[in-house]
Amino acid sequence: MKVAVWVVMIGIGGGAFAASPDAATLGESVVKDLAARRFAEVTRRFDPTMSAVLPSAQLGAAWDGVLAKAGAFRDIKGATVDEKKGYRVVALHCAFARGVWEVKVTFDEKDRVAGLFFSPPHQAWEPPAYGRGPLMEEQVQVAGLPGTLTVPDGPGPFPSLVLVAGSGPNDADETIGGHKVFKDLALGLAARGIATLRYDKRTRVEPAAFPVSRHYTVKEEVLDDAHAAVALLEKTPKIDPRRIYLLGHSLGGMLAPRLAAADPRIKGLVILAGATRPLEDLILEQLKYLGAPAAKIAEAEAFSRRVRDPKLAPGDVLDVLGAKIPGSYFIDLRSYHPARVAKGLKIPMLVLQGGRDYQVTRADYDGWTHALAGHRHAELRLYPMLDHLFSAGTGKSEPADYEKPGHVDARVVQDIADFVRSAR
Repeated sequence: MKVAVWVVMIGIGGGAFAASPDAATLGESVVKDLAARRFAEVTRRFDPTMSAVLPSAQLGAAWDGVLAKAGAFRDIKGATVDEKKGYRVVALHCAFARGVWEVKVTFDEKDRVAGLFFSPPHQAWEPPAYGRGPLMEEQVQVAGLPGTLTVPDGPGPFPSLVLVAGSGPNDADETIGGHKVFKDLALGLAARGIATLRYDKRTRVEPAAFPVSRHYTVKEEVLDDAHAAVALLEKTPKIDPRRIYLLGHSLGGMLAPRLAAADPRIKGLVILAGATRPLEDLILEQLKYLGAPAAKIAEAEAFSRRVRDPKLAPGDVLDVLGAKIPGSYFIDLRSYHPARVAKGLKIPMLVLQGGRDYQVTRADYDGWTHALAGHRHAELRLYPMLDHLFSAGTGKSEPADYEKPGHVDARVVQDIADFVRSAR
């Protein structure tokens, strides 16, 4: 089970650690407390976000869920420590009656637990069955960011898609737990005659370039690099420069109309789980969905009021569940209305939404539906059984679902391919 909240549109930057106990020892103490059912002791060490989404009773239920699958806890076989952008991630290899699981504990600079999830015996990611056709992959640079160009087998020229990722410091594959959303799409679309370009986000490659003192917006975080990717495709051999499209997922989907409105080289859009409502509304909705305590709900409501305050200045610092973001980020988004901008576009658009998505919900899909009603070149599709990663499931969608190995549903890949092939 992984605890994850999609509330921050950028990645948190790095930072030096103060003197503190050995990270492996800290991680082992968390596991030992879990095994001894000292759940309150573990939650006392949580950072504010973890405290909001995983109170003691839910932590106990999560641990019992692991025991139901893994059997009785036995001991800790070893631990590895990795430092990532100001956090220490401790991976503990824990022996249970039915095998060795990985318990991953993330600590912030104050030694608070900022992440906790449990992984069953490792299952290596494998390409989806729909994406095993012949293709060519080339490593490229998109404005200095590592990227991957995936091209179908054959002489071309091929239609292509720039893939623009969601919130957070995503890698080019958009790896989220046991899923690789963009790699699935790249392989599946290549098998259907469509090229793609995906790349690491700048907040992953250059987190230090986003200090809170810098008055940055989504322009520096997302837009500039997406435009650079379009420019790269335009001059790439085997790519049809007249048929370059853009696919955005989550935050990328929300920003897709803004990108197309500013770049006539983009001939069509695919919007996957793109929000039509303000960020502050999504934060509050997700906290309620995840059962956050009343105090955390009140904090989110206060944050929402501050974002909407006309006196908010670009240099003001806002605390978004522990992440420090400049006021400039939210001031910029105030004047952007995704569905309204999309309505004014004259290019083909495909809007896709999962019915089990709790991060971007049916309310956002309804926003697209209302704005694009009567649009000659817009198609909208709702998949009742798919989640935010467009993976199939049943019941209530939870953050833990993302840790299970999964793939983008084959219907989504086929629908995108059909759209691109028919778009003119």
